[in-house]
Amino acid sequence: MDYKKSNAPLNTITWDTSKLAEPTGNIYESVTIIAKRANQISVEMKEELNKKLQEFASYTDNLEEVFENREQIEISRFYERLPKAVSIATSEFIEGNVYYRNPAKDILPE
Repeated sequence: MDYKKSNAPLNTITWDTSKLAEPTGNIYESVTIIAKRANQISVEMKEELNKKLQEFASYTDNLEEVFENREQIEISRFYERLPKAVSIATSEFIEGNVYYRNPAKDILPE
């Protein structure tokens, strides 16, 4: 997913709990869904960042030399400026872009 184009807020904001509870009917269930989605997003972002930084990795055994690569620093700063995973997950949940299901509610009574 392209998190660069996300409309999630960059700063911390206060969410309306009634809006969060609306899709599921339970605020705790909504928060659990958001937390699981935020974990997925953070893992994806971490893997993407590691792939990009791996290109700049130097495999020398010299611990005294520290190489400062401007491109590597710019990539790191870019990822630091992106919205946090929880903000992205919450905005996706509010917009209805998160698929979720509760297996306990899916069981049909006999």
